Amino acid sequence: MNPTLFMDFTVDKSNNTMHIKRQFDAPRDVVWKAWTTAEILDQWWAPKPYKCNTKTMDFREGGYWLYYMEGPKGDIHWCRADYSSVNPQESYEATDAFCDSDGKINNIHPGSHWHNVFADFEGDSTLVTITITYKSLEDLEKIVEMGFKEGLAMGMENLDYYISTQFKLRKENKVTNKAGVATYLNFPGNTEEVFRFYQKVFGGEFTGRGLQRFEDFSFPGQPPMDEATKKLIIHVELTILGGHRLMATDAPESMGFKVNAGNNMHIHLEPDSKEEADRLFNELSAGGEVEMGMKDMFWGAYFGSFQDKYGINWMINYQPV
Repeated sequence: MNPTLFMDFTVDKSNNTMHIKRQFDAPRDVVWKAWTTAEILDQWWAPKPYKCNTKTMDFREGGYWLYYMEGPKGDIHWCRADYSSVNPQESYEATDAFCDSDGKINNIHPGSHWHNVFADFEGDSTLVTITITYKSLEDLEKIVEMGFKEGLAMGMENLDYYISTQFKLRKENKVTNKAGVATYLNFPGNTEEVFRFYQKVFGGEFTGRGLQRFEDFSFPGQPPMDEATKKLIIHVELTILGGHRLMATDAPESMGFKVNAGNNMHIHLEPDSKEEADRLFNELSAGGEVEMGMKDMFWGAYFGSFQDKYGINWMINYQPV
């Protein structure tokens, strides 16, 4: 945990409750989204070496989140959170319990009731105040003995990594919401060689932070990278003729990518609003093949990619400042 971030954890045995206050170094909308979006929760909720995997999530009053924790030896623990109250970007309440893969609640371990409150805090940070209530003192003490405090702290440290990575990329690579277009290239591991060649041809300097490598960023929930992968390029930009930007990344097979002559180039659109991003995605992808639907990504953008019905590859990237 970042020692400058405030955290307080107390146990009130007289009321069968835990009280947690935790500061996060990001605005409230970002922290709220991290606690209420399945794709982001999967990246930080589980204490390492466990991984969180969502089966289904319907975040609304009356909805529920069904997920499981997977251990390093393949052990699976299913959980279900039923949302009883949701006040957007302010608070929510949920009953959390262990269950089977279909969401049927069991009594393997004690369930609990969570009340999470989100508030602006020092600077641009957010304070999350959590009250967790158990049915009995026995249930509370059992959960404490199981290492709940330590597990929760590890999960929140994962969230710190997610936030720091997201904002590092956002601040370095996006300084305005002005609409723009670029060409985005994928390479199997030779991005640096290619872009040094392009730089020699067109002149100029790499924009932003230059050659950014995988080792410069943290990826919660992902297995450790080998040394070769760490040195590959995660992002680079070069302005060529007429102000047009070339952008690129390495897409190594060690991380599940497969680059070929059909998927190594995309037209990269940067709309000036989330609504315009959705419109462009929906209209351009109609009749085509969606690679990734529009969703919030770790670098702070609302992103999607697809091949249109004519075989042209597109990326839509809305990134608020």
